[in-house]
Amino acid sequence: MTTLANRPNTALLVVDVQNGVMKSGHARQAVVANLARLVDKARGQGAPVVWVQHESRELVMGEDPWRIVPELSPQASEPLVAKRYGDSFEATELEALLARLGVGRLVVAGAQTDACIRSTLHGALVRGYDVILVGDAHTTEDLSQWGAPPPDQVIAHTNLYWKFQTAPGRTAGTVSTDKVDFAAEVEGAAS
Repeated sequence: MTTLANRPNTALLVVDVQNGVMKSGHARQAVVANLARLVDKARGQGAPVVWVQHESRELVMGEDPWRIVPELSPQASEPLVAKRYGDSFEATELEALLARLGVGRLVVAGAQTDACIRSTLHGALVRGYDVILVGDAHTTEDLSQWGAPPPDQVIAHTNLYWKFQTAPGRTAGTVSTDKVDFAAEVEGAAS
């Protein structure tokens, strides 16, 4: 039940699945395989696939670390959103793009769990979107030397707290790749 009027569509938001980000991602192969399944499922159900790529000193546009991992191939017709902040909405064209596509529900996957994924989940929810996290299709690197929990615990904790996230007039939740349904209409979107 998004709070965004006339937004009945669902989109897959693939966040920062770039060579430089994924090189040390926890369970990288399994996550990338699930991302490939999600992309195929979204395309098969006619849902938009939106790719987000972070730009920074380490992720310079056009250089290999910035590129999407070779196992995934964005189609020329699929939008690519460049960002410089954790939240994929901050100082980007993402909101305008989703409005044009009539999207009120986002299915979010990618990297990194404890940075851009969390920021984007919260950014979407506060902007009125229903937001689903795909629990087996996001990852992070091991930052335990700086005091973070091990990556499997970071992922598990994020899946747990997002499963119970709520906001007035919006829904959130965590599902597995197998349970994602892009064809489901957003309830109340035409209100």
